[in-house]
Amino acid sequence: MVADIRIDGARLWDSIMEMATIGATPNGGSHRLTLSDEDKIGRDLFASWCAEAGLKLSVDELGDMFARRAGSDDAQAPLGMGSHLDTQPFGGKFDGVFGVLAGLEVARTLNDHNITTVIPLEVVNWTNEEGARFAPAMLASGVYSGAYELDWALSRRAVDSGATLGEELERIGYRGDLPVRGHEFSAFFECHIEQGPILDREGISVGVVNTAQGFRWYDISLEGFASHTGSTPMVGRRNALLGMAKVVQAVDDIAHEHAPLARGTVGGQVEVAPGSRNIIPGNVNFTVDMRHPSADTLSAMDAALRETCDQVADDIGLALSLEQISYTAPLAFDKKCVAAVKGACERLGVSHQYMTSGAGHDACHVADMAPTTMLFAPCKDGVSHHESEESKPEDLEAVCNVLLHAVLDYAGVASA
Repeated sequence: MVADIRIDGARLWDSIMEMATIGATPNGGSHRLTLSDEDKIGRDLFASWCAEAGLKLSVDELGDMFARRAGSDDAQAPLGMGSHLDTQPFGGKFDGVFGVLAGLEVARTLNDHNITTVIPLEVVNWTNEEGARFAPAMLASGVYSGAYELDWALSRRAVDSGATLGEELERIGYRGDLPVRGHEFSAFFECHIEQGPILDREGISVGVVNTAQGFRWYDISLEGFASHTGSTPMVGRRNALLGMAKVVQAVDDIAHEHAPLARGTVGGQVEVAPGSRNIIPGNVNFTVDMRHPSADTLSAMDAALRETCDQVADDIGLALSLEQISYTAPLAFDKKCVAAVKGACERLGVSHQYMTSGAGHDACHVADMAPTTMLFAPCKDGVSHHESEESKPEDLEAVCNVLLHAVLDYAGVASA
């Protein structure tokens, strides 16, 4: 009987669509930034669904939510399923949310069929995965893994208001008392849309994620001298924005030098001062994102960026500040977890292929603490972090069914 059960695809889709009404944008996306009023409403809705499913909810010091379904051997650490409910500014309605609600749908389906697993299960919502309101991304899961200190994470300031993450947790009522690093998992499975075009282009239903790219995030500041655009000769100008332009080109060149797997981007957080059209820019602040699946190559890219920034600053006469604010190493996911997902695909007759995650995810930090893997669902044209982000109901249903059977395989069935 267990081999024949399937999730309720309509219920999963309806839950995703209801969550999408919170912070809905005019063009069909979601705007639900970390610890905003909209995030609180989304969290409250998720908590109410967990209660209806008979799950016991706990919240840790960073607002991470853990909804537990008891197992027959309840003393064992739970098998986690989840992702995040926060979104990018005017982002999509599937990124992250699908992973959380896929975990909830697995729990609901097991309730429907009166199935008890041996290992208890937990549905997880991690705080601040996106990093759009508080940098860096994957902040709470990073504290969980030991990559960041708790007090440092609580002191991060919101880009919109300047409030600290700790203050905003208190404001919306989601600063719990469960220690962040005291939570154990037997394993962790994260479902997510691919955020790339491969599955959609190839008509493949499930990405079995066995590796993930590493990435480095930087905050860079260049300080020159602001002076009149008309009366200051070209020779001797200390134009900070010119320095940034040269770094932008260098970041692109560095990524191309390590093609085809490298990625290099100067992000959208750019500040130029003093901001007048007839004053030479005296100061710029900007962000850089570099990625590669090889730690050695990523280190070489890091060295090239630092050398370029030093050279640009020296050539133009600028003061340079370069801070790496986040580093996630490339990783290989747990072989047993990956095998559970691949085996479920084969038993269900679902098309699948191994994949490398190009984006960072909470699972990348959790993998330092517990056996972990990910499952990817196709998204139309690979578009993500945009209001037009789209996935088909049948694709999400297929991935969630694979999650269900991978979890049953890993957690074991006590009774049905």
